[in-house]
Amino acid sequence: MASEGSEGEHPSVTLFRQYLRIRTLQPEPDYGAAVAFFEERALQLGLGCQKVEVAPGYVVTVLTWPGTNPKLSSVLLNSHTDVVPVFQEYWSHDPFEAFKDADGLANPTDAFTVFYSERSPWWVRVTSTGKPGHASRFIEDTAAEKLHKVVSSILAFREKERQRLQSDPQLKEGAVTSVNLTILEGGVAYNVVPATMSASFDFRVAPDVDLKAFEGQLQDWCQAAGEGVTFEFAQKWTEPQVTSTDDSDPWWAAFSGACKAMNLTLEPEIFPAATDSRYLRAVGVPALGFSPMNRTPILLHDHDERLHEAVFLRGVDIYTQLLPALASVPILPSES
Repeated sequence: MASEGSEGEHPSVTLFRQYLRIRTLQPEPDYGAAVAFFEERALQLGLGCQKVEVAPGYVVTVLTWPGTNPKLSSVLLNSHTDVVPVFQEYWSHDPFEAFKDADGLANPTDAFTVFYSERSPWWVRVTSTGKPGHASRFIEDTAAEKLHKVVSSILAFREKERQRLQSDPQLKEGAVTSVNLTILEGGVAYNVVPATMSASFDFRVAPDVDLKAFEGQLQDWCQAAGEGVTFEFAQKWTEPQVTSTDDSDPWWAAFSGACKAMNLTLEPEIFPAATDSRYLRAVGVPALGFSPMNRTPILLHDHDERLHEAVFLRGVDIYTQLLPALASVPILPSES
């Protein structure tokens, strides 16, 4: 096996491994080192580099590669630099070592997934109030009883959506609404019935759902549980947008056409979680979520997350074909 930087290792792989070693894990990511990495790349390539501090300590780094016709729209490649916390004891190698072994990966699909929309994150906290008292008594109308009714209603909805997904092979996860109970709060002692209890849920609402009607459903579940049951939003995304995947759309035509020319099989899907693309789509900018990583197990936020060297290098080649195609989309009628 070739060592890093040796004659046998592709320089793109060497550079990628250098980037992976930057410790950008939450809650204290080394953003400075990541910004410096991109600044160095800009200097080497002769690209413009702009740093925008959007909040204290949070810098967006923009590298600009001017095209031959500045009147055309810009093409944005967007990525975040931070990563979730890791549990190193569960990894086969130090996750920030960028270790390369001699093994490959096996995955049955050659297709490439492209995400044209995503589900709306709704974080909902349900609060139930009821009669308190000593835990030795059969107290009526307790907070726990009423909260249990709401939890049961929401988890029944969860099971219905899960069954809908499993019963239809054509459906992908992003096409249904998911929900999980993530936080339970309440109580002060074993022998005291609490006056207040709460449950927090993470909903990911499919883009074809009527959001006003769905909020009404939440209200109905709470009202059905009894008096004193309310809900509030910790997060509520209400602008679900869909990027066109119609052949008549010039951006999709350029993207899918370049992929077709490379004999790539595309599987358009709705992203099941949330990405920065939703902010772009909300202001009218079409966005596609695409990582050319086929034949790779989905290990987002998982232990031993990895990528085969050959798949990575193939991805580099794919981007070298995609970018000229996207950059060559002519001025659209709406932009003239």
